[in-house]
Amino acid sequence: MNLQQLFPQFEPELISIIEKNAIEKVFEPGEVIMRTGQYIKSTVIVLHGRIKIYRENEEGGEFLIYYISAGEACAVSMICALQSQASEIMAIAEERTEVILLPVQLMNDLMSKFKSWSGFVIQTYRQRFDELLTAIDHIAFLNMDERLEFYLKRSVKKTGKTKLDLTHQQIASDLNSSREVISRLLKKMEQMGKVKLHRNSVEQLKN
Repeated sequence: MNLQQLFPQFEPELISIIEKNAIEKVFEPGEVIMRTGQYIKSTVIVLHGRIKIYRENEEGGEFLIYYISAGEACAVSMICALQSQASEIMAIAEERTEVILLPVQLMNDLMSKFKSWSGFVIQTYRQRFDELLTAIDHIAFLNMDERLEFYLKRSVKKTGKTKLDLTHQQIASDLNSSREVISRLLKKMEQMGKVKLHRNSVEQLKN
């Protein structure tokens, strides 16, 4: 674990407690980390890689909510673990992802003992809430072409890469649209010089 570098705000004692009690686990790309209906007993903190959080309907349709990257935690896992509730979201590894699983039994003790931990939890809740509001705003107020452009910009920011390994079908699933619609909009963006389309990838040319 490289907790001190990822979380410089954490006290040495807090780092020591986490290292002694957390379980380190690695998920391969596409591996499910959390399922709808699953009861969560640990808080998920990402050390390396990226996790996609999304909702899935009864027909298997998906809607992307947000991503979790290195140095971030899953707010849903925190809430479900503390309240012994079942998850209402799906979480999968977008790439090879290393996480630590912090047992729920420690959560209350850490909240009361370490200001840095309580601040991290509050920041996590606030960040995810803001991202959820953004997702709602996009559904309510933006056209699909605007949602697609934001989706690509967010993916570039999260991955640090301008060439995204995404198929048209993957993008359509994340945006709860059809492949035909996404392909048409991507082709329009390519004609406008905003992206360059490759086989199974999309390259952003300008922000």
